[in-house]
Amino acid sequence: MDMPERVALESEIIRKCLSRSELQCSFLEYRGFKVIYRRYASLFFIVGTKADLDVRVALNDGIPGGIGGSNSGGGNNKPSSVITAENYENELGLLEFIHTLVETMDRWAGSICELDIMYQLEQVHFLLDEMVMNGYVVETNKSNVLRPIDLIDRESKKTEGMFR
Repeated sequence: MDMPERVALESEIIRKCLSRSELQCSFLEYRGFKVIYRRYASLFFIVGTKADLDVRVALNDGIPGGIGGSNSGGGNNKPSSVITAENYENELGLLEFIHTLVETMDRWAGSICELDIMYQLEQVHFLLDEMVMNGYVVETNKSNVLRPIDLIDRESKKTEGMFR
């Protein structure tokens, strides 16, 4: 997916999540993606994954015509079958991951707000990188996630003190 298409998709998903009421489910499917979101005060945390797909396969025993095509050879085409490609992402697991991420951010910044994210974006990305690697959740222990960030903060305070 190219960048303009991705930006358009992200903005559509954000608008879709913002327009939903608090009484509606936190899961939705949109343009081939499962979207899981959670609202904390004025912050929305949104995670997307691929939706379950139906893959249609034509069984024609080597007879020309393909999927949905006509067969001029006069042979007998078997009907096409549907194979479901499962997506094994657990929506409740992703919702729990969002909750764990917010709890970790709360522990790191006190009470997380937009300004914490905006002014310390590099540390937020680092925190997220500690929890997710290559699309997989690898760490959910808050202490283990925050330990490297605390070490970086301590070292930066030491270096600030050296230059004064």
